[in-house]
Amino acid sequence: MESVIPTAPEQPADEKDNQIKSPDQRPDAPPDYNSHFVPGPPGPAVPAPAGYAGGLPMGYNSPQQPGTFFSYQPAGGAHPIQYQPGKYHMSNQPVSVTWMPGPPPIPNCPPGLEYLTQLDTIHVLQHFEPLEMITSFETNNGYDIKNNLDQMVYIVNEDTDDFTRNAYRTLRPFVLRVTDCMGREIMTMQRPFRCTCCCFCCPSTRQELEVQCPPGVTIGFVAEHWNLCRAVYSIQNEKKENVMRVRGPCSTYGCGSDSVFEVKSLDGVSNIGSIIRKWNGLLSAMGDADQFEIHFPLDMDVKMKAMIFGACFLIDFMYFERSPRRSSR
Repeated sequence: MESVIPTAPEQPADEKDNQIKSPDQRPDAPPDYNSHFVPGPPGPAVPAPAGYAGGLPMGYNSPQQPGTFFSYQPAGGAHPIQYQPGKYHMSNQPVSVTWMPGPPPIPNCPPGLEYLTQLDTIHVLQHFEPLEMITSFETNNGYDIKNNLDQMVYIVNEDTDDFTRNAYRTLRPFVLRVTDCMGREIMTMQRPFRCTCCCFCCPSTRQELEVQCPPGVTIGFVAEHWNLCRAVYSIQNEKKENVMRVRGPCSTYGCGSDSVFEVKSLDGVSNIGSIIRKWNGLLSAMGDADQFEIHFPLDMDVKMKAMIFGACFLIDFMYFERSPRRSSR
């Protein structure tokens, strides 16, 4: 009796195509599936970022809503680098500096001084130089000038040769160059050398600062006056005519308190402004990183604002500049 082998009923041809096909008869070969996916209507097109011809690169998401990510624009780069909230910037990437928005040109205002027309308070922050304290080598001073919003207004850098700085120390003649956010030198301050070995009341020994804005055009002078008890200066115009006076405290070496230099009228009655050297704790006591706060009326003539600004640096060099101690042999 012949054995009967059961066979599966035949199926229509269209159902056979939907079954799993395995062209490779090996048991470990991956099966070949027929997809039942039906493509839908196309979605809205998202424009590709500039520089990516083929759309967003692999691993990048589409732009998010404003405020979702931090954005940092590297110098010379074409595309911003985005960071997730809570992540820190890489240490090898520069930190962005916020500058005060540049005002439009103002008639009869020296170029670059337009910023001062919008300010009644500026902060002068001297750079801290730890190498100067360690090596006792006098370096050029540098300052950041900021407004009340902590926005950068100017950068001031000293331009003095190594020999002059280390030979004359705090009595050295110097040139300070003031630059704006574009790197343009908009103001120059010069202090000539004054010999202090002769009579202290002699006019030739009194310190003086010339302010030029723009560089090469003198707008005024800051002249020291001899006084037995306190620091006294005259702020002069380009013709060396006295316009205002600066009157300092009896002692500028107070520990733990601010030193206030009052800007007064020539008769000494009206208070015009002030130059305040802020006490900065340990940095003020041991380091050479002074901080000043300058106040003047908002509607004051911009050239006189620049002169009060210049007087701050002469005061700093005369009373608060500390030369590194030289090691004794």
